[in-house]
Amino acid sequence: MRSNAEGPKGTTRRRAGLVKWGMAHAQGQDDDDRSDAPSTGLVLARYGRSCLIETADGARSEAKLRKRARAAVCGDRVVLEATNDGAVVADVLPRRNEFPRADRQGRKQVIAANLDRVVVVIAPQPEPTRDLVNRYLVACHAVGVDAAVCLNKTDRISDDQQNDFEELAHVLSKLGYPFIRTCAKQEDGIEALETLVREGVHILVGQSGVGKSSLVDRLLPDRELVTSALSKTTGKGRHTTTRTTLYDLPGGGRIMDSPGVWEYGIWKMTPHEIAEGFPEFGEAAQHCRFANCTHCVEPGCGVRAAAEEGRIAMSRFESFQRIVRSA
Repeated sequence: MRSNAEGPKGTTRRRAGLVKWGMAHAQGQDDDDRSDAPSTGLVLARYGRSCLIETADGARSEAKLRKRARAAVCGDRVVLEATNDGAVVADVLPRRNEFPRADRQGRKQVIAANLDRVVVVIAPQPEPTRDLVNRYLVACHAVGVDAAVCLNKTDRISDDQQNDFEELAHVLSKLGYPFIRTCAKQEDGIEALETLVREGVHILVGQSGVGKSSLVDRLLPDRELVTSALSKTTGKGRHTTTRTTLYDLPGGGRIMDSPGVWEYGIWKMTPHEIAEGFPEFGEAAQHCRFANCTHCVEPGCGVRAAAEEGRIAMSRFESFQRIVRSA
């Protein structure tokens, strides 16, 4: 007779036990050698209800997502269980962080987890939409992940664009964001990018057509062999840019290539939450007449005054206001 421990409360206790076991196992603290014991793995890619998983011994295989399991994303550490039909993802271990974007309803949609840095890739063609970079930076601040910007296709910068990109590089570098210039076609700046991503886990994000996959190709010369091996494992074809995929880099570190977007949408935030993504506002905000100033329409705004006096880049202040109005 089945115990009622398999009901909702029993399932919750069982899941909590799996997560506790998985964390200990991932840290090398588990000494259970039974063949039927759960194991842990790293999600290299997610497609539908399946994941490509890498286990501690480096083996890669496909695993199905259990119906009631928390949705796994690229970069997740997960608990695996063996079944007659193959491995299943039983649960997702706690994340250090997660990187989301907004769905059509303005809700968070997580696309990657456990990151050390987000690298926003832009290019002169297609030219970045007006607030694209700042939207990404706001999101990074909100979830506690470092950010950098990579200007790719530098050989295609027109005379009309040169000043705008130089101003962007100056403003962001002054704020402490790494800003690198690359040309994947000519391999310019690839060494600087290699240095940037040499440690930890990075994700390349940005518009379609800015050359994210070309940059990964330069960082990972045998990528074609790697993607071919992944395709054989999953049977899903080689179009890896249709999903976020995690790769090991020969020089160290790991990098995710993500599908391109037209415009990056941030989830619903208050003006104060958005302002956190503009850290240079902090000191000036202390001089606002009203403690709850949104830096949009209130009189006596210290941030507006700082922008008008040149202590804050007017381009960033105006971008902040546009993002608030669209949130």
